[in-house]
Parts: sequence; C-alpha cells; structure tokens
Amino acid sequence: MKKLVNIIGGGLAGSEAALQLAARGVSVNLLEMRPAKQTPVHAGSGLAELVCSNSLKSMKEDKPAGMLKDELALLGSRLLHCAIAARVPAGGALAVDRTAFSSAVDAMVAAEPNITRVVGEAISLGSEVRYIDADGREQALDAADATIVATGPLTSDALAEQVRGITGSDHMAFYDAAAPIVMADSLDSRVLFRQSRYDDSGDGDYLNAPFTKEEYERFITELLQADRVIARDFETRDLFCACQPIEEVARSGFDAPRHGMMKPVGLIDPRTGRRPYAAVQLRAEDAHGSSYNLVGFQTNLTFPEQRRVFRLVPGLEHAEFARYGVMHRNTFLDAPSLLDDSFRLRGSETIYFAGQVAGTEGYCEAIMSGLYVALRVYARLIETAMRPLPGTTSFGALVRYATDPRTVDYQPMHVNFGVFPPIDPPIRNKGQRYRAFLERERADMKAYVDELAEAGILDGDDAGHREWTALLDALGMRDGSER
Repeated sequence: MKKLVNIIGGGLAGSEAALQLAARGVSVNLLEMRPAKQTPVHAGSGLAELVCSNSLKSMKEDKPAGMLKDELALLGSRLLHCAIAARVPAGGALAVDRTAFSSAVDAMVAAEPNITRVVGEAISLGSEVRYIDADGREQALDAADATIVATGPLTSDALAEQVRGITGSDHMAFYDAAAPIVMADSLDSRVLFRQSRYDDSGDGDYLNAPFTKEEYERFITELLQADRVIARDFETRDLFCACQPIEEVARSGFDAPRHGMMKPVGLIDPRTGRRPYAAVQLRAEDAHGSSYNLVGFQTNLTFPEQRRVFRLVPGLEHAEFARYGVMHRNTFLDAPSLLDDSFRLRGSETIYFAGQVAGTEGYCEAIMSGLYVALRVYARLIETAMRPLPGTTSFGALVRYATDPRTVDYQPMHVNFGVFPPIDPPIRNKGQRYRAFLERERADMKAYVDELAEAGILDGDDAGHREWTALLDALGMRDGSER
C-alpha cells in the first residue's frame, strides 16, 4: 500500500498506532522529540516510557479496566503483548517493569520495516509537519495521507501553540503529578510487611508501612507544612482528580488520606495482629523488586521536603530515593467540542489526535486510543466503512462520552461504569449489575470484532487474546465463560 501516515509522539498511543498501521502495509514516520529534547519527568529516551506509575490497573474481568484490556487483546494490541512480557507481581493489577516494557516497544518498532523513526520536536501541523532535528535544524516530514498527534500530556510549548492556533481552544492544560520511588535495600524490613489487601498469607504483592494514630498525625502535620514547588493551593479545575498530590488530598481534610491512598482496610500488621491506623502501600517497580513506588503518593513537594517528610513513614526512615515525585503541566484538548468519534479534528480530513492529548486519561486508555485511531485511519485509507466502537464496550463508552458535543466542563477520564449506558431494566444489586455490563460488553465486542475482520480491517488472528486469557487463567482471575 503506497500510503503514508505521520505520527507525532512516541508514547503509548503513538507507538501502538505506528505498529498497527505498519502491520497493515502503511508507511509511518514516527516523530519523537526525545532524546534531543527531554521533558521534566521522562528519565530515558525509549518509546512508551511510563512516568507516573508502573501500574496499568485492574485485570479483573468485571471491572472497566479489565474489560478494556480484554478489548485491547481482541483487537490485537502490540503494547499489551509487551506489558504481559514485562509484568511484575501486583495482585489483581497489571504492573510492569518500566525499563523492560519500554525496551520491548523499542525493539518491536525497530523490527518493523514500515516505520521510520525520526528524532525531533514538531513545531507545525497542517499540510506538512515541520520539526527541529537533533542538530537544531528545521526539517519537514514528507506530506502524508494523515497525521496523528499523540504527543501526550507533556506536549511541547511550540506544538501546543500550533494546536491552539488550529483549534482556537485555550482549554488545554491541567496539572498532574507523579509519585516517588525508593530503593528496596534502604527500607526497614522489621517494620514493613508484605501483604495484599484481605490476604494474610504473607505472600502479597505489596509492602505495607503501618502507622499508629500518633505517627499518622505527625506525618500529616509535617506534610501540610512542607514547602511546595508550585507554592499555591490548587482548585479542582487545576488538577486531575485521580492524580492529586497527597498534600492536596490532606489539605481537603486531615483524615482524607486515611480514607484514600493511606486506608488500612484489609491489612493486618503482623507485629500487633491488628489493623493499623493508616498504611502506605509500596508496589515493586521492576521484576527484581529492587525499587518500590509509593502508591498514591503523587506530590508537589520540593525534593528536600520529600526526603524529610516521606522518611517519617514507618520503615522509610533511611529511604534512598531512586526518583523524587514531580508535578507537571498536562496538555489535553476539549475533546467534546473539537473531535469526532474517530478522534479526528472536526473540520479536518487528515488530522487525528490520540492518547492523553486527545482528552482521555490512563495508560491502557492511551494504548487503546492509538489502536482505535489507527484502525479508523486505515479504514479511511482503504475506503472501507468502520463504525465507532459500540457504546456498551469499555472504551466505546468513553469515546462516546469524550466526543459528545453535549458534554460540558470536560476533564480527562479513565474508563468507568459511570459512562456506560444503563442496563434496562435496571438491576439494583451492584455485583449483578456489573456482571450484566460484562455480558453485554462481551456480546457486542465479539460482534464488532467479527465485523472488522469481515471488512479486512482485522486479520482474524486471535493470538493476542489467547495470550491474555492464558495469563488470567494462570492467575486464577478468569470466570471460565466463553468469548
């Protein structure tokens, strides 16, 4: 196929989109500004680097995040395959070794002859994509049949201004934060205990730091008084609620962390035989367990204050930090007013957006948006009709919400049951209602996959889905029902 697509951004969405199009014979220029220009939070130069957390969330089949992964598998996601290969234990969640995951994506892209990887910072869109290369020279990509902007939440200032010029939108920023990572050999094993919630076997996938009432009160008091990088109180509209810094959560109420990221529910401290007053959970960052992420501890504190305050967590008195938490600007579009149901810019025939810049939130959501946009672009290139994902599916429900012009005051969102169309007739029991959502999603997703295969958009190879279900079977997380 003599078709060319330019993709700006080598994150989760851009990498997935490039691999999907290349596998279908489309030539791809994949433009990524790193390592020529770094961001405040990226540590390396690899594709699909995860910066805020190493968790891709729940694998449970009857949860929206679990449904989304199953949908990725059914549509043949390349990055889901990389995530499974780089998996580290995390209870019922899919977490990965960041370095291994990024390296796997790098290798997959490098092995694809239809992808040309270009290093440079995009500075213009439109009929041609211009960029500043690693040597500081202005260059242009070849004119393409479509352009996918997948620059993520850290879109460079130059490109953000270009997008603002095209869209006429000034609603493109909010703040996000990442949690710190500590070295395992600097933690006190006499205090920390290994346990997943509601599991007292001692074989859990999380380390837990237990607090007494006095320890919790001292920690929160010092947290609230600590110096911040951005020294102002944030309003709700400034922050993505799922990634609020812990100090902002504490500012909303002294006990708020104890009912959120520091909740002790389902945990028993083996030293006392009782539930602690509060607890911090630590999740392994890599397969060897050499470093741990402080779960839910996104922060805006200065680095010295992080070192001082977070060492007040029991068991972290001598913690060495592999990475401090950071707070940064996130860039996103007001998708309901700007994008159609294929994530194409309204009024444009060739410009598409994918990933967090398109107004979705979450790692798997970014991967799926890259995959979905690639399929929609491919369908247009081969002049084949492709309808949107059914609104009863996990990502389809999010697409419908995110691109509905009636949606107002839009903020990026994870997949969740709140955007699913209700079950008719209504089901009061929550467990039964979730099961009904799942059964409806399975039926509609199967029909959709069959439709795409018949249209020549999918090749009918279900190896990815077999790999995914094999993992669930191995973990005892599959209900046994057939797809």
